[in-house]
Amino acid sequence: MTCSAGSSCGWSSGQRYCSWSGPDKTWALTGGQGDRAGNFLLTLKPQRENSCSVSQDIMAWCLEVFGCWVWVLVAAAQVAQPLLQGWVMYVSLTSFLISLMLLLSYLLGFYKKYESWKVLDSLYHGTTAILYMSAAVLQVHATIVSETQNLTNYFINTTASLFAFITTLLYILHAFSNYYH
Repeated sequence: MTCSAGSSCGWSSGQRYCSWSGPDKTWALTGGQGDRAGNFLLTLKPQRENSCSVSQDIMAWCLEVFGCWVWVLVAAAQVAQPLLQGWVMYVSLTSFLISLMLLLSYLLGFYKKYESWKVLDSLYHGTTAILYMSAAVLQVHATIVSETQNLTNYFINTTASLFAFITTLLYILHAFSNYYH
């Protein structure tokens, strides 16, 4: 096997390999030990475009889990101030549903078809981070107000505030990681 320009070939652990980049993917060709005639059995498989996509996937799933916990905890607490906690519920539930739609469209491969996927994803997560920050601050205010009332509601509101700030941080990290990669 000969290597063409833009590819790399060699031996690794007794196996022949060759990798090259195409217009849309990076491919790897690897082979086994070979048969009696010295012919190598080769397999062609695409490699991940970058190593950051695994961390992006993990971060997207964490956004869904923590965002879900925010609205579940706010819904479980006794509402002391409906206007404040109504905004927290609106932001967390809407963000959860839109993020779930974006995650599913990502898993279905729509990001490969459209060049503007990175811009859309960064703008959405940046805007949602700002809205989540306002919701987290309002949730903290509702927590402070519920401190003197019921201790169970206070603990639920405290946990919801913690998850709201963690979710805000994850949205910020996701927006910047998409922008810089």
